[in-house]
Amino acid sequence: MNGSDEVRDCPDWRVLVVGGASGMGKTGVARTLARRYGVPVVEVDDIVEALLAVTLPEHLPAVHFWRTHPEAARQAPESVVERQIAVAEALAPAIEAVVANHVGTDTPVVLEGDYVLPGLVRPGGPVRAVFLHEDDEEQVTANYLHREPEAGPQRHRARVSVLYGRWLAEQARTAGLPVVAPRPWENLADRVRSATDTRARARSES
Repeated sequence: MNGSDEVRDCPDWRVLVVGGASGMGKTGVARTLARRYGVPVVEVDDIVEALLAVTLPEHLPAVHFWRTHPEAARQAPESVVERQIAVAEALAPAIEAVVANHVGTDTPVVLEGDYVLPGLVRPGGPVRAVFLHEDDEEQVTANYLHREPEAGPQRHRARVSVLYGRWLAEQARTAGLPVVAPRPWENLADRVRSATDTRARARSES
């Protein structure tokens, strides 16, 4: 119960990771689940900003890469994806520290972001994860246009997102983690919950 006498779900995890490439709907579903469970959201983008504020490029060149090489975002999509992966790998220790802190202090949280790697999570246990992936470039382009209409169609960015998302989805499946299609949006939160809550799966299988 909370102050408004609303009954909230009690999660059987301590960290719920919502991963996937940009433009897949992670932020929206993470916020929906956080409200449902009554827990906060940690955005990996905030971790990135904190690291950028307290380090120099020579300390963490991969994390600073997009600021020191802004032109690189316009390179071939495959090259941009390689850099995305390098940034994610450089951020892994910081993200792992945040996850370990929430597990150690028994404080549930939803963690979402583009740079969360599937290798962070082991199936079962206190950390759960789901990776969202939309493989239709036109749909991802439409998602960006809806979110950022002032930028116009962002087809190059959508191509990068789909390629990076495919890589993340492959890594997630190899690790035994669920990969969920964002559409239909209307029941995405329920599908993510079913994919990550062992009690919900047990009820559905009984």
